[in-house]
Amino acid sequence: MKILNFLKKKQPEVKSPPLRFKITKNDSYLAPFDGAIGKRYDHMVNLKNMLTAGATLSDFSNGHKFYGLHKTKHEWIFREWAPSASRIFFVGGFSHWQEQGEFELKRTDSNGTWEIRLNSGVLKHLDFYKLKIYWQGGSGERIPTYANYVTQDAKTHVFSAQVWNPPEPYQFKHTLPNRVDEPIIYESHIGMASQEGKVATYQEFREKILPYIKSCGYNTVQIMAVQEHPYYGSFGYQVSNFFAPSSRFGTPCELKQLIDRAHELGLRVIMDIVHSHAVKNENEGLGLFDGTSYQFFHDGGRGNHSAWDTKCFNYGKHQVVHFLLSNVKYWMEEFKFDGFRFDGVTSMMYLHHGLGKGFSGYGDYFNEDVDEDAIIYLMLANSLIHEINPCAISIAEDVSGLPGLAYPVDDGGVGFDYVLAMGIPDFWVRTLKTMKDEDWNMDHLFSELTNRRHDQKTITYVESHDQALVGDKTVIFWLVDAQMYWNFSKDRRNYIIDRGIALHKLIRLITLTTGRGGYLNFMGNEFGHPEWIDFPRIGNNWSYHYARRQWDLKDNGLLCYEYLLNFDKFMIKFVRETNLLSLPDPQKVWSHCDDKTLGYKRGDYLFIYNFHGDKSYTDYSINVENQSEYKLIMHSDTEEFGGFSRLTSGQTYHVIDGKIKLYLPNRTVLILKPVR
Repeated sequence: MKILNFLKKKQPEVKSPPLRFKITKNDSYLAPFDGAIGKRYDHMVNLKNMLTAGATLSDFSNGHKFYGLHKTKHEWIFREWAPSASRIFFVGGFSHWQEQGEFELKRTDSNGTWEIRLNSGVLKHLDFYKLKIYWQGGSGERIPTYANYVTQDAKTHVFSAQVWNPPEPYQFKHTLPNRVDEPIIYESHIGMASQEGKVATYQEFREKILPYIKSCGYNTVQIMAVQEHPYYGSFGYQVSNFFAPSSRFGTPCELKQLIDRAHELGLRVIMDIVHSHAVKNENEGLGLFDGTSYQFFHDGGRGNHSAWDTKCFNYGKHQVVHFLLSNVKYWMEEFKFDGFRFDGVTSMMYLHHGLGKGFSGYGDYFNEDVDEDAIIYLMLANSLIHEINPCAISIAEDVSGLPGLAYPVDDGGVGFDYVLAMGIPDFWVRTLKTMKDEDWNMDHLFSELTNRRHDQKTITYVESHDQALVGDKTVIFWLVDAQMYWNFSKDRRNYIIDRGIALHKLIRLITLTTGRGGYLNFMGNEFGHPEWIDFPRIGNNWSYHYARRQWDLKDNGLLCYEYLLNFDKFMIKFVRETNLLSLPDPQKVWSHCDDKTLGYKRGDYLFIYNFHGDKSYTDYSINVENQSEYKLIMHSDTEEFGGFSRLTSGQTYHVIDGKIKLYLPNRTVLILKPVR
């Protein structure tokens, strides 16, 4: 009886500790990981406090102002960090490339800082220089880690640092544009931007391409391959010199002129920054810089990226964090970049680099496979970016779907502003490769385009540079293939070309208008640039034919590229004028998989698609909200867009019993707005 009475007594409730972070309060499935997120956050705060010693992250991130070569009023000062070096010589033309006692550096502290001071007359602008570093058991020539101008000899192909101290440094004339909440990004590569088969320059891009980007309606330019890289064909993703703008495109001053001109045009400029790995090269990179493999990178197998054949940074090392954060600040302050697209974020955050790994649950983001040091570095980098310029933006290239990646740091996130919606281009390529369009499922299509976390912003896109690399095809090429070579003139179109033009427009518009945050397009794809991208290499006899842009195709007047460009300009203008990407997410109002019709509402706008290959529908009934009438403000079938003018923009449709009846031509989209 006593036992029974005891059982009848109300047992005290075991209360879970309150959730700390906004992200876990808003996502009940993430709530069990509040403690893990708190541990990560506390580690970041403690590291930040230790590194900054009460100052700011910006104050801490000044490695480029201390290390490297600097001119004062009376002398040159050069410093390097090389903890395992035993002797270091400053060599160049001034020393006849010989090790001379007067050019030997002195070690100044126990952390591995070396220094030399030279009379102001020893060096002049554009002098070549390197370091000769000795360590236990060996030696080698090295380019300083903070070198800000590195060039390659045209005959020997050897890279060397050059003194960059122009008599009249470039002075920026234009202020940075205000923050853009809906970045419409034109992804570009300076070297590929020429019509000719060559490496284009910063100057050519400034004069010819920037005004074109502006005319197309884009508000943000993303520049690839800025950091110096020894192999042109790496697309700039195997960096050797992190503080040097690639000299194959021109000088640092010419890059500054480019960015200043973009700001004059009202364009923001973001940089494709690579902090996920580094090239293995020793003579021109960071590999074995001071004779050790672990100065910047993990030692042993963890320091090698098996898929990319590159080196992996040790983000748990304070000197590495200092180096990389200083790199972020350098590009923002010295060159006035408006933000960054961080490459290879998935590779950074996981010990398996995301290779062959599927992410099926939240537990995959909080286990022994996660590189917590890398995530904490990214939290610090994003904090620094927004500390330096609150209007700057940061974008993460991630395929893992880490929750909170584009969420404020203090709310439990990693701090990016946007995440690339990398699943969308993969979906389109997979669909075009494996399915006939008459088999497309409208509900699946809408789900794939809108399946995203609703607590973060994404950059959606149909195709970037990745989808156009040699061995693959652009979207327009998947649609029309070799027919483009023979039947893409306006007077020789056939069914395949008509289908390709129509679907190219529908694919891009539905991807853009269902997005939330921003949009990206790789240069030339706005007008359906033909073929693929293939950089000069042995296999193509070092040809530049596919490493360029055929701009004349859009201006020819006789070819269908003009239609695709006209449509791209329209849709970019439309989403910018309506702020569509900031409106609540689209709501599906209609789908019929057999008819291949789909409709969704976003704000006041109603988007109705007919994806059917040959069926056009008369008096097609669509349920709408209780409005008196709707106006057709745009359709994709106009002659200007390569259509057949089967509809008339501006016409109105009366609402009868909560429905409107539409004429839906095949492979056409209509945009309607209620008349109030």
